[in-house]
Amino acid sequence: MKVSESKYLADVKPFLKSLLEKLLEKYEYASILANDSKSMSYSVSKMGTSISEDGILTERGFCVKLYNDGRECEYSFSNISEELIPKILSEIDERLNRLGKKLPEGVNEVRFTLKEEEDLFINESTEYEKDPENAGDEKIVELLTRISERGRDYDERIVNCYTAFSYQKYHKMFLSKHKDLTQNIMWACGYVVVMASEGEEIKESYKPVSMLGGCEVLEGLEGKLEDACKTALDLLRSEPMVPGEYDCICMPDVTGMIVHEAFGHGVEMDMFVKDRALAQSYVGKYVASELITMHDGASTIPQVATYFFDDEGIPAHDTVIIDKGILKTGICDFRSAKHLNHEPTGNGRRENSSRKAYTRMTNTIFEAGTSKVEDMIASIKDGFMLCEASSGMEDPKNWGIQLMVNMAREIKDGKLTGRIFSPVVLTGYVPDLLKSISMISDDFEAGGTGYCGKGYKEWVKVSDGGPYIKARIRLG
Repeated sequence: MKVSESKYLADVKPFLKSLLEKLLEKYEYASILANDSKSMSYSVSKMGTSISEDGILTERGFCVKLYNDGRECEYSFSNISEELIPKILSEIDERLNRLGKKLPEGVNEVRFTLKEEEDLFINESTEYEKDPENAGDEKIVELLTRISERGRDYDERIVNCYTAFSYQKYHKMFLSKHKDLTQNIMWACGYVVVMASEGEEIKESYKPVSMLGGCEVLEGLEGKLEDACKTALDLLRSEPMVPGEYDCICMPDVTGMIVHEAFGHGVEMDMFVKDRALAQSYVGKYVASELITMHDGASTIPQVATYFFDDEGIPAHDTVIIDKGILKTGICDFRSAKHLNHEPTGNGRRENSSRKAYTRMTNTIFEAGTSKVEDMIASIKDGFMLCEASSGMEDPKNWGIQLMVNMAREIKDGKLTGRIFSPVVLTGYVPDLLKSISMISDDFEAGGTGYCGKGYKEWVKVSDGGPYIKARIRLG
């Protein structure tokens, strides 16, 4: 089934079009973004049950963007009716007049020339099997409770099993003189965290699942439980990592974290405008192994960061960032594209209607290769398989990277020995790591149960992933 349109947005669309017409009488360009979104989160553990509305992702709001005489202005509001239109117009005029008198200290004026838009109509919806709103809170909690209880009963050393499910159903409309765009999207994700204890050791395993869809994601979550239990118990006998440089095989979730951190923020082209990314001086050059082709885009794969147009009315793209090792381009929002004389790539995203649009990642992946995982393991004399990505950070200015991984399984003479090391820190210089990739598997996985911030704020949903990769990596 397809996600249905928002009745609320359909009801207010005539008012939005009326507002747009009045704005176009005064300004050379005007657009309106409208958002109607609901998001819920559920969790069950030994400590109890939680049901809550997600405050960041639940919103009804609007954002007007104006251009006139090379200047840009935005105005956000939360309600509209025929009676409110004069007030909205008056507030926009007042704020523009205030800004036009004197710019704040340290703010420089930049003017743009706009190209005429082409006519574009989009009305698209993603698909789902089971709507969480129809299932109801009680049914969702019942399923999570069953998984949690099964995990706690798996072994006496398991002290807790935390299960979680969240979804967002959102509807967006973008209107301008030449564009009439509507999208209706639902994504869902869940994860299971198993905690095991023995003596003074406490270890945990995290297994996520995500998709475009609804409650059907819980079926995938149930399938992750046994693996999470076994991994948590295995970690009780883990050893500290001996620092050094090793041949490693990264599982797809670790590959995804490398993709996201290595060439994620570093190719967001608003960083190029601010001269905060080393990548801008390497466009057209080799930055990775010839085996590597990297994509980002809302249309790249169907995952939690999929959409049909961005928050600036640009259709979704599939941007090839690295092509066979060569850095081809970055990703950009509309404003950055204007600064850099580049076409926008459909990556202009807002945390909500009252926030600025920034260049943001969407679905960021490495393409699959041709190798078999068993052949990759067999090729390693002394190294590790890296499992369960945890967290990461990068330095786009200097291309440093630091990632946390929950465990490393030892490989000796082409075989897994059963020895486990934890926790593990990956560090290095991005091009060195990516150029060392020598094998890529023919299978592929991607997911996105978390969020990505622009620094410490501006949270949006992203996904990442790829195949298994073999690389030379510094571990500690």
